[in-house]
Amino acid sequence: MSASLFFLIPLLPLLGFLINGLGFPHIPKSLAGILGTLAAVGSFLLSLMAFNTFVSEGSQPMILPLFDWITVGNLNIPFAFQVDQLSLLMLLIITGVGSLIHIYSMGYMHDDAGFGKFFAYLNLFLFFMLLLVLGSNYVIMFIGWEGVGLCSYLLIGFWNKNNSYNDAARKAFIMNRVGDLGFLLGIFTIITTFGSVEYLEVFSQAAGFQVGDPIMVTITLLLFVGAMGKSAQIPLYTWLPDAMAGPTPVSALIHAATMVTAGIYMVIRSNVLYTLAPGTLEIVGIIGAATAVFAASIGLLQNDIKKVLAYSTVSQLGYMFMGLGAMAYSASMFHVITHAFFKALLFLGAGSVIHAMSNEQDLRAMGGLRKKLPITFLTFLIATIAISGIPPFAGFFSKDEILAHVFEHNKILWVLGVLGSLMTSFYMFRLLFLTFFGEFRGSQAQADHLHESPASMTVPLIILAVLSAVGGFIGVPEALHGSHQLAAFMDPLFDTSRQVNPAAFLPTALSHSEEYLLMAVSVAAAVIAAVMAYVMYISKNNVPASDRVEKSGIQKLIYNKYYIDELYDTVFVTPTKTLSNLLYNFGEFLIDLVVNGAVKLIRFGSGLLKKTQTGSVGDYVFAMVLGIVALLFWKLLL
Repeated sequence: MSASLFFLIPLLPLLGFLINGLGFPHIPKSLAGILGTLAAVGSFLLSLMAFNTFVSEGSQPMILPLFDWITVGNLNIPFAFQVDQLSLLMLLIITGVGSLIHIYSMGYMHDDAGFGKFFAYLNLFLFFMLLLVLGSNYVIMFIGWEGVGLCSYLLIGFWNKNNSYNDAARKAFIMNRVGDLGFLLGIFTIITTFGSVEYLEVFSQAAGFQVGDPIMVTITLLLFVGAMGKSAQIPLYTWLPDAMAGPTPVSALIHAATMVTAGIYMVIRSNVLYTLAPGTLEIVGIIGAATAVFAASIGLLQNDIKKVLAYSTVSQLGYMFMGLGAMAYSASMFHVITHAFFKALLFLGAGSVIHAMSNEQDLRAMGGLRKKLPITFLTFLIATIAISGIPPFAGFFSKDEILAHVFEHNKILWVLGVLGSLMTSFYMFRLLFLTFFGEFRGSQAQADHLHESPASMTVPLIILAVLSAVGGFIGVPEALHGSHQLAAFMDPLFDTSRQVNPAAFLPTALSHSEEYLLMAVSVAAAVIAAVMAYVMYISKNNVPASDRVEKSGIQKLIYNKYYIDELYDTVFVTPTKTLSNLLYNFGEFLIDLVVNGAVKLIRFGSGLLKKTQTGSVGDYVFAMVLGIVALLFWKLLL
C-alpha cells in the first residue's frame, strides 16, 4: 500500500466536511448524508487495506513524511504520519465505528433542518481524530487533540437554540482546556528535555534515563493532566455527562468510541515515558479506580437513559486507567476496543428508544418496549451483558484481564474494581428492565407512536451487537486455552519499555487456578447484581420515584451526583465571575478616567489656544516679533 493512500484516510473526511460545509444548505439532505457516509466508509476500507498490508509485510512501523513543517534553531518538526500497531488499531476503531454511526445518523437526523451541517461536523471530527492517532509527533497529536475538542463543542451544542445545550458545549470546551494546558506544558517540557517531539526520537533518548527520574515524572504527570480532561477522570469528568445534550449519534461517536479514549491512546503511545515513572503510574491507577467506582455509584440512581450511559462511560474509562496504572497497556487497549463496540451500541440503542418515544429520555416514562422494538431490545440486551462482564461476551475478556493485572499489582484497587463491576451490572440491568420490561408508563400519544427504527438505524445496531458478542475472542487468555492475538500483535510497541524497566514486564505470577478464581469472583459479582436488579424492578415492579418526591440521606447525595457541580460552581465558577466583574468594572472605570480625562484636557488646552486667535493683525505682528526675539536669544545662549 503506497504512502499516498495512507494520507487519503484522513483526507476523505476532510473533503466530506468541505463539500457539505460549504454546500450547506444547498446540497439536498440525501446527497449530504451519502457524501458524509461515503467519506467515513472510504476511510474505513483504506484503513482495513492498510492493516492487512501491514500484517502481511511483517508488521514493521513506518514513518510517512508529508513535508517539513516547523524548523526553529535545532528543533525540527515534520508533518509526518507514524503507522504501527497502535495507530492501525485506532484507525479501525475510529473509521469502523464512525462509519456505522454515520449510517445510523442518516435515519436518526433525517428530519433535522441542519442535516448537512451535522454530517459536515461529523466528518470534521473524524478528520481531527485520525490526525490525532496518525501523527508521528506530539505536536500533530495536539492539533488533533484540539480539533476534536472544537468538534465536540460544535456537536454538543448542535441544537443551539436551546441555551442549556450551549452551556453544556461551553462546559465541555472549557474543562478540556484545563487539561489541555497540562498537555501543552508536557510538550514544552519534552522539547526542553529531548530537543524533539518525534515519538521515536523522544523514546530513544528516554531509554537512557533512570527509572523514577524526576523529569520523567514531571513530563508524565503533565501529560496525564491532559488525559484526565479528554478522558473524563476525576476531577475533570463533569463535562461528559452534560455533553449528553448533543444528538445521540454524537454521544455514541465522541463520548463512547473515540474522543474520550484519546487520553488512553496518549498514555499507551507514551508507554516508554510512563514505564520510567512508576510514581505517576500509581497516581494513574488510583485516579482510575476512584473514577470507576465514583461514576458507577452515580449511575445507580440516574433516570435519564443517556445520563446512565454517560456515567457508565466515565466509569469504564476509569477501568482503562486502572489497567494503565498496572502497566497492562495491551489490556487497556483491549478494553478500548470492546468498549467502543458495546458502548456505541448502547448509545445508538438508546437513540432508537428515544426516537420511538418521541424524544422522551426518562426511564420512568418507558417500560414494555421489547414488544414494539424487538431488534433494539435484543441488541441492547447483548450490549448490557457485554458491559456487565458476563462471558462469553466481549466485555468479560477485556475487563477480566484488567482486573487480573490490577490484582497482581494492588489488591485494594482490585477490590474497588470488582465493586465497580458489581455496580455496573446493577445499573445496566436496571436500565434494561425499566426500559423494555413491565407495563408501558408513557402517554397514550407516545404509545401510538411506538415503532421499530428504520433499517438505517437497526443495521448498525445488529453489526455492533455481533461485535459486542464475539469481539472479546481476539484476547482470550491462556487460562482459557486462548492465544491472545491482540497482545501478541501489540507486543512490539513495548520493546523499549521492556528495556528500560524489565521488572515491569515480567510474566504474570498468577496460576491458572488463581485466574479462574478471579474470573469467578468477577462474574459472580455481575450475575448477583443482575439478579438484584431483576428482583427490584421486575419481581417487585419498583419504579423510581418522581423528582417531586423528597429524597434523604445517601440516596439524596448520590441522586444529586454528590453535589460536585455545585461544589465546582462555589469554588471556581462564582469566584471567577466575581473577579471578572470586579476587573471589568475597574477596567471600565480606568478606561473612562483616561479617555474622559484626555478629552477634558484637550478641551481645556484648545480653549486656551483659542483665546490667542484675536483677529487683530497688530497682535499677530507683535507675537511674531516676540518669537523672533526668543529665537535669537536662544541662539545666543547656545
